[in-house]
Amino acid sequence: MSALHQLYQDMIIDHGRKPRNFHVTENANHVLEGFNPLCGDRLTVYIIQKENLIQEISFQGSGCAISMASASLMTEAIKGKTVQEAKKIFEQFRGAVMGNNTGASPDSLGKLSVLLGVSEFPSRIKCAILAWHTLINALKNGANTVSTEDGK
Repeated sequence: MSALHQLYQDMIIDHGRKPRNFHVTENANHVLEGFNPLCGDRLTVYIIQKENLIQEISFQGSGCAISMASASLMTEAIKGKTVQEAKKIFEQFRGAVMGNNTGASPDSLGKLSVLLGVSEFPSRIKCAILAWHTLINALKNGANTVSTEDGK
């Protein structure tokens, strides 16, 4: 195993075991639950959006290491971004994880690039993008639980 691959694995395990921004955000104006029935991942995303800025983002829930690490890394990547920036990062991340050429490079994705190896394991892609689909639907004021089985 290469040193870089080991570093990526270590980071996923660290974020999976000790997720960042793992709490309920009081006074969130966007709250939405996401569920991956294939893996059992379930999380709720909390967002405070003022005007066009994501001022605060957190999550709570349970799931596999990939799901928890992805949600943790997402909160770090999205906090302080505009809604448009968040949507662009989502599109780049989703495309890269799904193995599509979106123009996103590991450098442009920053820490999120540790999850790009998931593209080699199709059954794990839904784990990696659950929090992201939940984020995007929450920003659209979605009212229903987001499921990875909804064809998204």
